Amino acid sequence: MDTKEKHIRENESVEKKEARMEKHDEENLVAGSLRADARNKSNMRTRKTNRMWLWFGVLILIFILLWWLYSIGTFEDLIGVANG
Repeated sequence: MDTKEKHIRENESVEKKEARMEKHDEENLVAGSLRADARNKSNMRTRKTNRMWLWFGVLILIFILLWWLYSIGTFEDLIGVANG
């Protein structure tokens, strides 16, 4: 094998390596975008769940406030339930 043939083979292998690297980079980009999409969906579900628990907590606090006001007699006087 003379030097010209050797040089041609070396260049072919470099081109094949570059093609493999480009393909690998594209696969990494696709995998990265899939991971990012999954992370975004998870964050949206978490936000919805947190928002639901926040409103549930607000409703519980309102209920506690109304119960407390009723128990000290404020609402009993307003609605006329008190005996006396």
